[in-house]
Amino acid sequence: MFLLLALILAVDLASVKQEPKLDKRSDLALEYADKAVSAARDAYQEGHWEQTQESLKEVQAAVDLSYESLKATGKDPRKNAGPFKRAEKATRELLRRLAGLHDLMSSVDHPALEPVMNSVSEVHNNLINGIMTGK
Repeated sequence: MFLLLALILAVDLASVKQEPKLDKRSDLALEYADKAVSAARDAYQEGHWEQTQESLKEVQAAVDLSYESLKATGKDPRKNAGPFKRAEKATRELLRRLAGLHDLMSSVDHPALEPVMNSVSEVHNNLINGIMTGK
């Protein structure tokens, strides 16, 4: 079952990368990241550690894709804040959900989650800085 879920997630991320509109690609990547957090939580609760780790890698890859897509638009976040604000809100929600997963996990398993949380937090902070300062 988890192999099928991982295959579905992989196909979705590949199709997200094919989206020609960069704003939409960013939105789709963040939706994908949200699904990957759910998959990681489900896999962890069922004791499938490898699938949990794969799903967490997918979260990080999707958030990175979203941010890179927004940067590639060449738009000023202050003048065209819409896509950047949507991404900021989505990454804030992802951080909240990842914190919940962190609380659920054993302290022994935290090292697998913390780099993902740090990466999502960095993207979130970059988005806020872009909206507030235009950089």
